[in-house]
Amino acid sequence: MKKIVVLILMVASFVACSDNLSDVNVDTKNPSEVSPDVLFSSATKSLFDQMVSTNVNLGIFKMVAQYWTETQYVDEANFNLTERNINGAQWTILYRDVLKDLDEAAVLMEANPDPTMSEEHVANQRAMIEVLQVFTWHVLVDTFGDIPYTEALDLSNTAPAYDDDAAIYADLVSRLDTAINQLTAGAGGFGEADYIYGGDAGQWIKFANSLKLRLALRYADVDDAKASTMAQEAVAGGVFTSNADNADLQYLAAAPNTNPIWEDLVQSGRKDFVAANTIVDAMNERNDPRRDDYFAQNLGEGIYKGGIYGAEGNSHSNSTLYSERFEDPTLEGVILDYAEVEFLLAEAAARGYIGDDPETHYNAGVTASILYWGGTEAEAQAYLAQGSVAFDAGNWRESIGVQKWIALYNRGFEGWSSWRKLDVPDLPNAGQSDLPVPLRFTYPVSEATLNGANYEAAASAIGGDEQQTPVFWDVN
Repeated sequence: MKKIVVLILMVASFVACSDNLSDVNVDTKNPSEVSPDVLFSSATKSLFDQMVSTNVNLGIFKMVAQYWTETQYVDEANFNLTERNINGAQWTILYRDVLKDLDEAAVLMEANPDPTMSEEHVANQRAMIEVLQVFTWHVLVDTFGDIPYTEALDLSNTAPAYDDDAAIYADLVSRLDTAINQLTAGAGGFGEADYIYGGDAGQWIKFANSLKLRLALRYADVDDAKASTMAQEAVAGGVFTSNADNADLQYLAAAPNTNPIWEDLVQSGRKDFVAANTIVDAMNERNDPRRDDYFAQNLGEGIYKGGIYGAEGNSHSNSTLYSERFEDPTLEGVILDYAEVEFLLAEAAARGYIGDDPETHYNAGVTASILYWGGTEAEAQAYLAQGSVAFDAGNWRESIGVQKWIALYNRGFEGWSSWRKLDVPDLPNAGQSDLPVPLRFTYPVSEATLNGANYEAAASAIGGDEQQTPVFWDVN
């Protein structure tokens, strides 16, 4: 984990250089001397902030996955994406603040090569940029389906065409393979500007292969052969093997670099969220040892009662709250972790893609999650010994689907994605609107007004711009 002090210092240096009137005529939106390192750092933090946030104006995936629900205002828990432009925030932040910064970093590296760097060092930096771009593009596809891709980052094109989501994925796999082949362990990277791995290319190789494994299992129900080949290649290349490998970012205690969850729960002074009955009930039924790590005991010791998902009437006084861990401004943000990788390996083994024992990987995934949240090996073993938790080879989707969803508690986007692919667990309709869980986000309203012809073509191509229109890999 790398702290993000560097970004503060870099931003401060820009401000310090602005104490003369000649800077008035400088286009601060397109600074001419920003380094690739700064853009890489900025994009990384923007990506993590968006994936971590639970702000009702930005990222509501903890509610879409039914980990949390709302109290007084329940529109977002009832899947109203447009009132606060939530779909627009996901779209804009990932395109503008992540992809465009990464793209510009790559352009600057090409235009102004650093003569002091070895070829391997430069190749590593380019590959790290590419891995983050692939990650971000896949999140956009998984959120919306067809999206602008080949024309999206050309600022001269104000009306980019949409690309087919399956075609984008195919290109992302090719780009990821190229990036993996370019990475050389020990040859350097972005150093302290890399908030994830501190420039450790060996860790980036593991991250890239673990991401490839995730993408491989996305293909599982639409192209079994491709999924199998990709999974085998990812494993051979080296995926995460412990929680020390997690792709995470360490937030700081002081604004503006605190964890966005702290900002939403503590700094805001609001009481908008409680734990949802969906996950609380599932964990109660299994006597899950992570309950006191996930949730507060505000209703009494050992008492956990989630708010009815999407219903009115939930409050801090009658529902279980999130644990104090979520009120820590320094809580790390995570975008891919070891527990997820073990569940992916369990699925790959259950499908016959790799020759391993699926139960072994399943047990390792459960254990990794329990240990990450502060539990013990003994707790993990006792938990797995229960009939309701023990791996069921004949119903592996149910076993993996439930435990993976529980383990992804603080990663709402991936919890939602796992549910869409494995169709487990059973997530009820929202309490007030009675709407089912979305299979995708609808396009931002601005696309219909500013890019109308391409928007209409995309909506028609996917079968309608509706929440229940699935992305290409969601076929069950």
